[in-house]
Amino acid sequence: TMRLQAPQFQALFTPGLRSVAELFEKKNYELRIAGGAVRDLLSGVTPQDIDFATTATPAEMKEMFTAAGVRLINNKGEKHGTITARLHEENFEITTLRIDVVTDGRHAEVEFTTDWHKDAERRDLTVNSMFLGLDGTLYDFFNGYEDLKNKKIRFVGKAAERIQEDYLRILRYFRFYGRIAEKPGDHEPITLQAIKENAKGLAGISGERIWVELKKILLGNHVNHLVQLMYELDIAQYIGLPLAGNLEEFARVSKNIQTLSPKPMTVLTSLFKGKDDVTNLDLRLKISKEEKNLGLFLVKHRQELTKGSGPEPLRPYQDFLMDSREANTNSRIFELLKYQGEEQLLKEMQEWTVPSFPVSGHDLRKMGVSSGKEIGTALQQLRDEWKKSGYHMDKEELLSCLKKL
Repeated sequence: TMRLQAPQFQALFTPGLRSVAELFEKKNYELRIAGGAVRDLLSGVTPQDIDFATTATPAEMKEMFTAAGVRLINNKGEKHGTITARLHEENFEITTLRIDVVTDGRHAEVEFTTDWHKDAERRDLTVNSMFLGLDGTLYDFFNGYEDLKNKKIRFVGKAAERIQEDYLRILRYFRFYGRIAEKPGDHEPITLQAIKENAKGLAGISGERIWVELKKILLGNHVNHLVQLMYELDIAQYIGLPLAGNLEEFARVSKNIQTLSPKPMTVLTSLFKGKDDVTNLDLRLKISKEEKNLGLFLVKHRQELTKGSGPEPLRPYQDFLMDSREANTNSRIFELLKYQGEEQLLKEMQEWTVPSFPVSGHDLRKMGVSSGKEIGTALQQLRDEWKKSGYHMDKEELLSCLKKL
C-alpha cells in the first residue's frame, strides 16, 4: 500500500483536525479524507476544502460531538449524512459512508453503510473516488491513482450507469478532463458513446447547476476541444448553447484569450451570432445580470469597437469609455480587448487612468457666461475639443479656446 508523506498533507494537521481525529479514534469510528482533496494531495496541490468520510452514522457523530461539547453547524446536510462540526475556528464537514438506493438522474436517496468500497462505487470519476487515512494510507478501489498519474479521466465502473445517476456528471467529466488530461482527444470511445446516448438527460438538470460546471470548463484547458465535443455529442442544445454556434470564431477566440484571464462569459460569447443567443442562454441557465450584460456588450461591440489605425490605437476605447454613462464600462472594455486578443492594448488600458474634465460651470460663470443653457452648450463644445486633444488640454488652454469659440 502507498503512504503519503507530502508536506501538503502534513500541513492539514491543524489543532482542529487533531482534536477531531482524537474523538473518532476514542470511539473506534474510522475517519478518512475523501474525494477531491485526495486527488489534490496526490497531485501535490493544497486542497481548498476537505471532505471527510466516516463509518459513524450522523446520530453517532452528533452524540459524540455533543458529549464533547463541540459546536455543530447547520443541519441541512444531515439527511444526506453530513455533519458539520466547528473546532478551533475551523469547520469540519464529515459524511457517513452511503449507498444510493434510488436515483432519478438529479438526486439520490441514500442509506448508510460501513463499507468503503461501496461508497467509492457511487462516486463519479476514478480520480475522485479515493480515500486517504489520517496516517497517509491511500485506499483506492478503482485505480484512481494510476489514472491520475496517467492523466486519464474515467468514470467509476460503467459510464452509462454513473451518468444516469446524475446527468450533471457529463459536464463534470468535461471539467476534470480540462483540468487533468494532458492533450485533447484522449477519451475512451465507450465513454463518449455513453455521454452521447445520455445527453438528453441534461435537459432535466437545473440551469444553475449547469452554469457552475460550464464556467469552470470555459476557464480550463482544452476548452476549444471540449466545446466542439459538446456539439458532436449533441449536448449543446440541452445546456442553452445555440444550435448553430459559431465554432470557427470560438476556436479563434479561445486560443487568443488563454493567457489573459477572461471571464467565462467572454469566452462563451464567441459562440454567439447575435443577442438572441445571449437571451436564450440566460433563459436556460439563469446567468447573473452582469454576465448577461457583458454578453450583450460583446456581441454588440466586438466588430466595430476596434483599435485605431493611427499612432493612438487605444483612442477608440478611451473615447467610448469617456462617452459612456454606465458604471462598469471599464471592465467590459477590458473583456472586449481580451476577446480581441489585444494583450498589449489591454495592459495599456488597465494602466490608463480616466482623466477628469478640467472645466466646470463655475469657471464659465467667472468668465461671464451666465445662462444655464449657454453654459451647457459651451461645456459640451469644450468637452469635444478636449476629446480631440486626446484629453491633454488643461483648464487654461480650454478656456482660451472658449474665447475663440
